[in-house]
Amino acid sequence: MSVVAETGLDAAFWADVDRHVVRYSPSWVPAIVERAEGSVLHTSDGRQLLDFTSGQMSSILGHSHPAITAALREAAGTLDHLFSGMLSRPVVELSRRLAESLPEPLSKTLLLTTAESNEAALRMAKLISGGHEIVAFSRSWHGMTLGAANATYSAGRKGYGPAAPGNFALPTPDPYRPDVTDAAGDLDWRRQLELGFTLIDAQSTGALAACIVEPVLSSAGVVVPPPGYLAALRDHCHARGMLVIFDEAQTALYRTGDRYGFERDGVVPDIITMSKTLGAGLPLAALVTSDEIEARAHERGYLFYTTHVSDPLVASVGNAVLDVLEDGVGATVAAKGELLHAGLRQLQERHAVIGDVRGRGLMQGLELVLDRRTKEGSPELGAAVTARCLELGLHMNIVQLREMGGTFRIAPALTTTDRQLRLGLEMLDQALTEVAPRFV
Repeated sequence: MSVVAETGLDAAFWADVDRHVVRYSPSWVPAIVERAEGSVLHTSDGRQLLDFTSGQMSSILGHSHPAITAALREAAGTLDHLFSGMLSRPVVELSRRLAESLPEPLSKTLLLTTAESNEAALRMAKLISGGHEIVAFSRSWHGMTLGAANATYSAGRKGYGPAAPGNFALPTPDPYRPDVTDAAGDLDWRRQLELGFTLIDAQSTGALAACIVEPVLSSAGVVVPPPGYLAALRDHCHARGMLVIFDEAQTALYRTGDRYGFERDGVVPDIITMSKTLGAGLPLAALVTSDEIEARAHERGYLFYTTHVSDPLVASVGNAVLDVLEDGVGATVAAKGELLHAGLRQLQERHAVIGDVRGRGLMQGLELVLDRRTKEGSPELGAAVTARCLELGLHMNIVQLREMGGTFRIAPALTTTDRQLRLGLEMLDQALTEVAPRFV
């Protein structure tokens, strides 16, 4: 494996990877992480990497947070897993706390693992609406289970046979790369939305069930819909009898500076799902909906009976996550997000290859281009900057999609210090300084 020759990492480890690990992504990060603490990863060759992705955008309290570690130890020693029809105090407590953290009428919670919360939400919407048609953004990512994968358009659709009937794509409202523009050349999102639903109406068989969207589209390149967009989207959906599902896998629990990503727009969904941030790196997810929707689903025999539904161990972790956030960590995110965003803007002033900086809180996107006027991208540029960042001690993730040049998804843990944020910006600055001249 080439990574061995390039980095000198443990040859036996990478040989075992070649022999025994299924390649579920295009490539591996060339590092063997032995342990992690806070925002720092410690590798097998004695290096330290500053983690600017919070693991897989999940470890919002950093790695091995003492409160999470303590909750895991206690739960593992007392109550870890139960028959799926049994309930426990940690599960009911977390369900109550999530409901209390959300606006009315969201009050009923289902605790699950990872993106299966989206699967549960889509099944619920189909059951109570009587329809089967699902709308999602054209650059969406909602998961790899069947229903969620059918509503995912950014990747993974080729080669797996026919998608389920009744899945429709709505144009992504990307202000940096607008497809429908006004006289000034800016995104005309109202007209874009109307055109999108005109096409959906033309394709629908009259069985529209729900629209599922992220308040900030992460895998699309950290795209923030314009103010007013989500309210207009809700109105279009409700006019057609559709439920609105907000997938807050990455935006829930202060990542954007608000407790929930939808709060900026004041639009309350019919169903909210959350996963990554709720478990702070552990596999915990939730669906929260209203009494009315839950009652209609129950009357119609709603079934989502899985092996790890309502598991007490991860519910205990979820309660610990809320404790830490409510004890002050959540209140610090807005200021840290301003520091990070301002630092990225300063980098944009110095580096012509930075076409756009966007995002909210500690969820920022930095899009690389070869030319700011044409917005031409270069996967090679993105890959080279990513590699140089890693050499300097900064782990970054860049999204490469067909219609864009490549956007860094910058999502440090909420516990990352100001000093670490500045250090990461310095390393990114150095990487761009050294790499960009080779491409422009």
